Amino acid sequence: MPASVVLGAQWGDEGKGKAIDQLANESNWAVRFQGGNNAGHTIVLGDTTLKLHQIPSGVTSPHCNLVLGDGMVVDPWVLEEELDRWHSLTEERPEGKRLFISERASVILPFHRMYDSADKVVGTTGRGIGPAYRDRIERVGIRFVDIPFVIGDSDKIDETVSRMNMQLDSVGVNQKVERKDFVADLEWIMDRFGEAIRPTGAMIDKALKNGENVLLEGAQGAMLDIDQGTYPFVTSSVTSRANATHGAGIHPGHVNNCFGISKAYTTRVGNGPFPTELPYDTGPGNHMAMVGHEFGTTTGRPRRTGWLDMVSLKDSHRLNGYTGIVLTKLDVLGGLDELKICTGYDLDGQIIDYMPTSSHDLARCRPIYERHSGFPALEEQEWIEMAELSRSDRKGFEVLPESALSYVRRIEELSGIPIVSIGIGPDRRASIASLGGPFDIDPEVTTF
Repeated sequence: MPASVVLGAQWGDEGKGKAIDQLANESNWAVRFQGGNNAGHTIVLGDTTLKLHQIPSGVTSPHCNLVLGDGMVVDPWVLEEELDRWHSLTEERPEGKRLFISERASVILPFHRMYDSADKVVGTTGRGIGPAYRDRIERVGIRFVDIPFVIGDSDKIDETVSRMNMQLDSVGVNQKVERKDFVADLEWIMDRFGEAIRPTGAMIDKALKNGENVLLEGAQGAMLDIDQGTYPFVTSSVTSRANATHGAGIHPGHVNNCFGISKAYTTRVGNGPFPTELPYDTGPGNHMAMVGHEFGTTTGRPRRTGWLDMVSLKDSHRLNGYTGIVLTKLDVLGGLDELKICTGYDLDGQIIDYMPTSSHDLARCRPIYERHSGFPALEEQEWIEMAELSRSDRKGFEVLPESALSYVRRIEELSGIPIVSIGIGPDRRASIASLGGPFDIDPEVTTF
């Protein structure tokens, strides 16, 4: 395999952290290639719940090297908070030893968070991600490799502080960037993370040439891609497979597998069209939200919920060419009498099987559903026991309740993508893998 990609196949929040955590056992490197701390990955290890925003999910595998890649925008203050939490849990300080920050990654500064606070339309996380990417495109942003040069250039400091304050004023933000604070922040970043800042693309390339396995870890989801998503209600980076190697600093020929992560239903955080959306306060939509604990890892905002949208999943596959789907949260649907899958849209009386480019058109689309029988609700421990039986008796998906298995097989038929793993609970053990597939591995909790 030398390189595999894991991507969100929907609007993000699909449960990528658990899948990445499992694959990291078989990987020497785990690389985040885009986004910043607008992402949130949750890993449940027994009684411990680990919430990550920038550190790759492979951190739970002690042998796995970790990279914050070229295509990322990194908030050093949030990174320090994550590393301090990790240290309190494990006593490990991985930075500079097995966690490395790309020289080419952009720095999120307090200015970017201030500027982002003015957003009233898209519904961003307010973490400064978009403004940091904007500075990169305008070629005025600061990369980690640039920090020492900026510190040593008084004119550059004055020019940057002046530009930042003019931009804050232009969007009605009253806060200001002080010169002394700006310099102090840059000096702190170098003092805190200098040993971890490396030419990571060359390091990953060398590892691949040595036959090591590399896991490329995406954030957000396919429908939030800046180019291919539901613009303008998207994130600020390219979330697709095409950017996985580019954002890591290697060529695409290294990739053998691309796994798309999809919930057994659909959720979305923030604004934007959502054809299969259900009422949040009642019925199946409320069931998904409450049973699935649908609150954003990064923002804490309630996630909007709806039936599985096969139109968007097939568009996602068109963009990314998934070799397998990891279906998450199937257990959440337990207890519903009827399940639905959206197989097409009605757009002003015309039946279509693709997502319109315009968000205005997508907002007018009405879902066309096929209906399936529901299956019983089970306790978390019952799902875990079912997953363990699937491994011990080598039964794979056949341990699922008949109607649940029928639902899974129909998703495979409609999408044209094999399902390689099914999540039936938050615990790491609560996964069922297709026999002989890439996720057919020992799920025991890592000792760290």
